[in-house]
Amino acid sequence: MRQMNAFGKKALTGLALAASVFSCGVAYAAAGGTIADIKARGQLTVGTEAAYEPYEFVQNDKIVGYGKDILDYMVKKLGVKLNQLNQPFQGLLPGVLARKFDFVATSVGITKARAAKVAFTEPVGEVRSVLVVKKDNGAIKNDSDIVGKIVGTQMGSLAQPAIEDYNKELKKEGKKGYADLKLFQSYPDVSVALLNGTIDVGVLPSNVLTLEMKQKPDAYRIVGEVGERRLLAWVTNPKDPEIRAFINDTLNEMRANGTLAKLQEKWFGQTMDLPTKDYLPAGAL
Repeated sequence: MRQMNAFGKKALTGLALAASVFSCGVAYAAAGGTIADIKARGQLTVGTEAAYEPYEFVQNDKIVGYGKDILDYMVKKLGVKLNQLNQPFQGLLPGVLARKFDFVATSVGITKARAAKVAFTEPVGEVRSVLVVKKDNGAIKNDSDIVGKIVGTQMGSLAQPAIEDYNKELKKEGKKGYADLKLFQSYPDVSVALLNGTIDVGVLPSNVLTLEMKQKPDAYRIVGEVGERRLLAWVTNPKDPEIRAFINDTLNEMRANGTLAKLQEKWFGQTMDLPTKDYLPAGAL
């Protein structure tokens, strides 16, 4: 995942998508805050910023992705219809606090500041800052080999401070660090720069790289990671503990019966080792 952070970026990209087919801005009818209320309505209303492939994104005028598949499992379990609203990221957390949605079903990075205001569910995903080189680059085999190389990532992303901190670590060890750190406007720009030889090493978020490697299976080789992984979770109103418990119980059910692993394989090409406890920062609701 991250950041203009990755989530700041998500917010911006979501502005355009917010005007798309699923953005309605009408009465949400999510008041109540219990599972009984949702069943009585016959509808689960969630807020999503569908701009973070493959977690949640728009394809053929429909919201699809890993999160949508989890939601489909949940509404089937509840016996209700899904009302998934595509909204700008900035409005999601205020919206769930105002009960415009039953919960936020978009991949939100768990941070101390956010966890003090809203109630995070168990993590549904993760994002890592991954170091990649061109597949035919035999000179760089691991993260220590990027000393003296030209490194690139997206300006303002989660990856930027991570790769800057790693450069400082290298220098503390008495090494000279990178030859240069180039910052680009977008992650696709980083990929283009890597493939045309402008940079030697690209730093990409793991979910972006997953898509890149699917589209160009012979283009990249992973040589390491920098920084800490960021856990991504859904968000509920702190006054609605029953809804958070339902989400967590369902995620655990999907984990136990193998459904969650199958969905991770489907959308990411690999499973994730996500914690079910001790994932919230101190002071979290």
